[in-house]
Amino acid sequence: MEIILPIILFILGAVIIIKGGDLFVDAAIWMAKVTGIPDIIIGATVVSLATTLPEFFVSTIATVSGSPEIAIGNAIGSIICNTGLILAISMMIMPVKVEKKSFMSKAFLMIASTVLLLLFSTNGNINRIEGAVLAGILVYYIIQNKKEAQMSLEINDEVASTMVEESVKAKLNKKEVSKNIIMFIVGTLFIIVGANLLVNNAQIIAKYFAVPEAIISLTVVALGTSLPELVTALTSISKKQGGVGVGNIIGANILNIVMIVSTCGIISKDGLSLTSRNIEFFGRKFINFHQTILLDIPVALVLMLLVILPITTYGKYTKKNGAMLLSVYVFYIGFLFITL
Repeated sequence: MEIILPIILFILGAVIIIKGGDLFVDAAIWMAKVTGIPDIIIGATVVSLATTLPEFFVSTIATVSGSPEIAIGNAIGSIICNTGLILAISMMIMPVKVEKKSFMSKAFLMIASTVLLLLFSTNGNINRIEGAVLAGILVYYIIQNKKEAQMSLEINDEVASTMVEESVKAKLNKKEVSKNIIMFIVGTLFIIVGANLLVNNAQIIAKYFAVPEAIISLTVVALGTSLPELVTALTSISKKQGGVGVGNIIGANILNIVMIVSTCGIISKDGLSLTSRNIEFFGRKFINFHQTILLDIPVALVLMLLVILPITTYGKYTKKNGAMLLSVYVFYIGFLFITL
C-alpha cells in the first residue's frame, strides 16, 4: 500500500509536465510570431533558459550541500541526455529543418564551451576563476543572441512595416499579451513541478523494487532533470515548430556549461570535484578512472559533432541521424551499467 501514493504522484507529475510543455511552447511560438524573431533563437534563449531551471536548481543545491561532484555530473549528464536521447527521439519522429546561419553560431559556441570545460577539467577540479571565465561566455552568449534577434528584424521596408504594424497590434491587445505571459509562467512552473514529482517518486518506486542506487542516479535523475527539454521538443514538433525544440536543446547544452557549471564553480569554496572511480571492464581493472574527463565530456563532444554535421551538409535532420545519436547514448549508458 505504501507504494501506491508514489505511483499516483508519478503519474500526476507526468500529466502536469505534459500540460506545462503545451502551454510553454504555445507562448514561445507566440513570442516568435509577434517579434519576428526566428524560432530557433527563441528556443535557444527564452525557452532553453526556462527548461534548464531544474538542472540549475539541482546542481546549485548539491554544491551548497557539499556535493559538488553531483553538480557537474548533473550538468554533463543532462547534455548527453538532451542530445543523445531527446534530440534523437525528435529526429526519429519527424525530420527537422533548421535555419543554418542561426544554428551554426550557437553550435560553434556549444562546442567551444565544451572543449574549454574539458581543458579546465584536466586537473580534476573546476575552480572559481575557471567558473568566472565560463560565466563570461554566458554574457557573450546573451549579447550575441540579442544582436541576432535585432538582425533578424532588419528586413526590407515593406515587410518590416507590416511586421511592425502587426507587432504593435499584438502589443496593444493587452488581453492577448497577458494571456501569453501567464501561459509562459504557468507552463514553466508546471514543467519544474512535474519534473520534481517524477524524479522524486521514481526514486521511491525504484528503491521499493530494489533497483540499485547507481542505476537510479544515472537514469531516472538524469532523465528527470531533462524532462522539460523532452516535453518541449516533442510539443514543438507536434506543432510543426521543430526549430524551437532544436534551439532549446542547443541552448540548454550551452547553459548547462556556461550558467550551471560556472555558477557552481564560483559558489563552491573548494571548486567542483570531478568524478573518479574504480571500474572493471572486460576483466581489466582501472583504478581512479577519471570518468568526467575520459568518458562523459568526450561522449558529449561526439554527440555534438553528430548534431552539427547533418546541418552543415543537408540543412536538416533525418531519422538516420536520430538513430545514430541514440546508438551512442545507448552505448554510453550500457558502459556505465556494466562498469558499476
